[in-house]
Amino acid sequence: MLYLIKQACTALKFAALSRAGTITSVSTSRPMVALTFDDGPDPLCTPRLLDVLQEHNAKATFFMVGQAAARHPGIVEQVADGGHVIGNHSWDHPSFPLITGRERRAQIRACAKALAPYGQPILRPPYADQNLWSRLDAVWLGYQVIMYSVTADDWLDHDADWMKSRIMSRIRNGSIILLHDSLFRYGEDRYADRAPMLNMVDALLRELSGRFSFVTVPELLRNGRPLRKWWFKKCVPEFLNGLKGPYGEGWRYSKADGGKKSENRCAG
Repeated sequence: MLYLIKQACTALKFAALSRAGTITSVSTSRPMVALTFDDGPDPLCTPRLLDVLQEHNAKATFFMVGQAAARHPGIVEQVADGGHVIGNHSWDHPSFPLITGRERRAQIRACAKALAPYGQPILRPPYADQNLWSRLDAVWLGYQVIMYSVTADDWLDHDADWMKSRIMSRIRNGSIILLHDSLFRYGEDRYADRAPMLNMVDALLRELSGRFSFVTVPELLRNGRPLRKWWFKKCVPEFLNGLKGPYGEGWRYSKADGGKKSENRCAG
């Protein structure tokens, strides 16, 4: 009897995971992976990145911040014209678990408006922060949440060789790789430099283009079975409050109220 109860609990767990779990990679026998880039578009880095991707016949997925997209609509169009996919990364990059449901939904809708007509119904929450309620908000608005299975920690100041080695040791068929063509918020000025990331992507594609096809997230999903994980994560408010960025003051958070917007934010 106890065995049957355990089996039933396991079955329920996997059934729930298949519906509520967050996509982090894809199970596929095909040698294909997805490069994803967050926080853009950036007027300096993104066009250079598009040139690198075109040189290697690679496609990518760009999770864009609405405030940046509204400021650089020509780059949004350029990304779409290059055959890449554009996803939603909020209006101005707050941590979703630290703001209200009304604010989250407004963030997603405002970003979608800035990305129109090019945005697709895929979402990556800022900082990869997510709780149950933010996950449900995404579903309510018709979005598929896409996280990742491989990172290069390119939001810090690692050099191109270090980041390339990190990805090479972790990449597999169906991997979804997290990178940034811009940093909307960062801790130190030196972290904002995207040159090491660009050099790394160029070197990575030169070495791996014969082994892997670099495709968009939707194409990767069409060629395998999505792998999902329980993904509930929340950055420490004190850490977030110490970040800065090119768009002026952002959100300020406290443990008491969850999140409060600074009055001195830069209009986008």
